[in-house]
Amino acid sequence: MDIAQLSTAMAMQNTSVEVSVAVMKMGKELVEQNGSQITNMMKQMELSINPHIGSNIDVTL
Repeated sequence: MDIAQLSTAMAMQNTSVEVSVAVMKMGKELVEQNGSQITNMMKQMELSINPHIGSNIDVTL
């Protein structure tokens, strides 16, 4: 294999790795967004079922 072919193969491999990392990063961000939305949805469900719980704190000494 000559230098030109080796250089081309290495460049293609680097591009492939960069694309894979970018796709994985997008997937990670999507999972984080979904987790945040699920957490917010669960909080809203709890407030709709028990709206008075956790909204007031009575502190007396």
